[in-house]
Amino acid sequence: MSASDTFLTLGIETSCDETSVAVLRGEAELLANSVYSQVDLHATYGGVVPEVASRNHVVKLPYLVAETCASIGVPLSEISLIAATYGPGLVGPLLVGLTHGKGLARGLDVPFIGVNHLEGHIFAHRISEPDAEPPFMALVVSGGHTSLIDVPVYGRYQLVGMTVDDAAGEALDKIGKMMGIGYPAGAEIDRLAEIGDPKTVRFPRPMIGSPGFDFSFSGLKTAVVYHLKKNPRERQEDIAASVLASVVEILTKKSIEAARRFHRKRLVITGGVAANSHLRRALAEEGGERGIQVSFPPLSLCTDNAAMIAAVGAFRHLQMGESHPLSLRPQPSLGLGNTAE
Repeated sequence: MSASDTFLTLGIETSCDETSVAVLRGEAELLANSVYSQVDLHATYGGVVPEVASRNHVVKLPYLVAETCASIGVPLSEISLIAATYGPGLVGPLLVGLTHGKGLARGLDVPFIGVNHLEGHIFAHRISEPDAEPPFMALVVSGGHTSLIDVPVYGRYQLVGMTVDDAAGEALDKIGKMMGIGYPAGAEIDRLAEIGDPKTVRFPRPMIGSPGFDFSFSGLKTAVVYHLKKNPRERQEDIAASVLASVVEILTKKSIEAARRFHRKRLVITGGVAANSHLRRALAEEGGERGIQVSFPPLSLCTDNAAMIAAVGAFRHLQMGESHPLSLRPQPSLGLGNTAE
C-alpha cells in the first residue's frame, strides 16, 4: 500500500450558501461528501444574504465535520491534510470555513491548504473522470462565475474569457424573480422550458458574435424586463424556453469555438449551471458534430461542494509539495492565476 492510499484530506467549502465537508483518500477516491444547503433560508429574500449565510455556517460546520467523519468511520486523528476554500466568494462565509479549517489543522498538527474555488470546480472533473487528463478547455458556469479556462495541465491555467457583467446563473435567478419564480430559479426555468416553445420570443444573444470569448448577460435580462412589461400574460413556459435558448446558444457557441481555437479535443463543463439539461444536450450535440468530447461531472459535483476542494488540496500537497501558512486570509475577488501566500 502506497503512502497516498492512506492519505486522507478533509475539505471544507463555505464560499456562499452551501456548507460542505468531504473526505478524500489519495487524490481521487471520494469517501464522503456532505452538503447542507441554505436555500430555504435565503428564498424569502430572493437571494443570498451574506450575514445570514455566515451565521448559519458557524452553527452548522462543526457538526457537519463530525457527522461526515463519523459516517465513514474515520476519526479526525487520522486526517492527513485540511483543505478549505479561501476565495473567491463572500468574505463572511469564506472566513468561517477558512478559520475552522485552520483551527483543525493547528489542533491536529497537519498541513493546511487554501483552495481557489474556481480551481475546485475544474477538479470536480478529476474526481468524476480521473483518467480524462488535460489538456482540455473548461467552462465554469454558475451563479457567481462564467469563465472559459484553458487547462494544459492541472495546476496551470489560462483565462480565455469571462463575463463582463452578470454570471449566467445570476442572470437566470434575476429573470426568474421577474417571472415570479422563487430563488434559486435555475432548476425551475429548466423544468418549465421542457414544456415551452423556445421560438416564442427571439431574445438577444449578447456578445455572441464578438471576436473574443467574453460573455454578457445583462442585455438579455433587460430585454426580458421590457418584454414582460409589454406582454404580462405571456406563458411562463414559453418565456423560460426562450430565455434558455439564448443562454444555451451563447454558452455553447463560445465554449465550442474556444476549444476549437485552442486545439482542445475535450471540453469540460462545471459549476451549478452545468446541471441544466438543455445546456447538456446542446453541448453534447455540438461537440459531437465538431469532434470535441464534452464532459460533465455528476449533478452532485456541479454545485458547490467540498469534494472538489479536497481534491485540489490533495493534488497541490502530494504532487506540488504545497502547504500554506495559517495566516492565510480570505480573498473574495481571487482570480484563478493567484496562489496562496
